[in-house]
Amino acid sequence: MNAFDNPPVSKPDVRFGIVILADQGWARAARRWRLAEEYGFDHAWTYDHLGWRTLVDGPWFDAVPTLTAAAGVTSRIELGILVASPNFRHPVSFARQLTALDDISGGRLVLGIGAGAGATSFDSAVLGIPPLTTWQRADRFAEFAELLDEILRTDRVTFRGKYYTAVDARNLPGCVRVPRVPFVIAGHHKRSIELAARLGDGWVTIGTKADGLRRWWDSVAEGISRLKDALDAAGRDPATMPRYLQLDAAPVFSLSSAGYFADAAGRAGELGFTDVITHWPRPDGPYAGDEAVLEAVAAGLLSRHEGRNRACLSAESSSLTTPASPSSMAAGWCSASRSRSWKTTRVTARWPISRR
Repeated sequence: MNAFDNPPVSKPDVRFGIVILADQGWARAARRWRLAEEYGFDHAWTYDHLGWRTLVDGPWFDAVPTLTAAAGVTSRIELGILVASPNFRHPVSFARQLTALDDISGGRLVLGIGAGAGATSFDSAVLGIPPLTTWQRADRFAEFAELLDEILRTDRVTFRGKYYTAVDARNLPGCVRVPRVPFVIAGHHKRSIELAARLGDGWVTIGTKADGLRRWWDSVAEGISRLKDALDAAGRDPATMPRYLQLDAAPVFSLSSAGYFADAAGRAGELGFTDVITHWPRPDGPYAGDEAVLEAVAAGLLSRHEGRNRACLSAESSSLTTPASPSSMAAGWCSASRSRSWKTTRVTARWPISRR
């Protein structure tokens, strides 16, 4: 019996994503990106670093060309950066890269944005960046996100801030999805969550570092509560904000077994997360695991998609004769979910399908 035969997922519309680390040459990595789509994942991501933790002395590839190549071997799955780093990205040049990637992918790009790791990270050390305090990193994060947002929305932007400058920056032809690619803003504490509530189209968290699973899940629940408060204060409906949980920040790798993955995804759904993200298993080191577990999880994802498609066909058929029935509402959801909008069923008012 597959672990997804009776998964404890209370919200059937929880979506699934996977991170594919950029530590393999494309001749090998292409297979993983193809399979991520074939397996039924809704979104696939890669990290944005100049080098990462214990893998810094091994092969590593940039996020933007990696996703550009991934766009060429996929057609449906959303492609994302988890998360873009102000440590080495500049909003002016990065906006050009994102516009090109968004165009090549046909509007499937989703941009995660974070504050950037602290002074001990390789991204900071390799560039000789003077150490920033936590407060300064939060200031830079806000300035980075605000300027990037402005450039992606508006042609000919001039801005002079504490950390970044733009002089008559151009943005044509603009993004495929209007007004710009969706921002999924990362953070778990007050200032980053307030930024997500003000500027984000989604929020992603890793919780806080904890010794045990119970404490980690408690921290995740606290983050959800902070987000709700911040959205309320910003005058936004919490139901319209996609909420992503990076499962592998927990003390246990989410793909340690198919059963554990199903349980973790179910728990995330119960807490109010709309999306969960795992990592492609590696042979050793970070995210060490067995690809057979990923295949078992994938079989469950495909079953979910097939079941959802059958339900959609039935609902759409019923809606032809009973337009006011629950089936007609389900048919509308199905129709919307097939379109290539940004979370069409959740934030239609904010992200209409309007292409340049």
